[in-house]
Amino acid sequence: MLVLSRKIDEALIIGNAEIRIVVLGIQGDQVKLGIEAPRHITVMREELFQAQQHNQMASLSVPPETLTDLTASNPKTPLRPQEKKPKSP
Repeated sequence: MLVLSRKIDEALIIGNAEIRIVVLGIQGDQVKLGIEAPRHITVMREELFQAQQHNQMASLSVPPETLTDLTASNPKTPLRPQEKKPKSP
């Protein structure tokens, strides 16, 4: 792990100047960072990323027939895209 010290308004550059992280402010034990990155790069807080990974793993453990049973028991469940009714002329 690289450890750097930065002051307010100082920045870090990651990669080929593709990602820029700027220290915007420091209040007590909190540091406000500004992140400039191309739209194709996802930026999120680590705890949200971990929760997303956990949810994805949990969804893989659900047997497909369980989902079918849930859909059949709830008539208000929207149709899947491949099951949409064709529009009448």
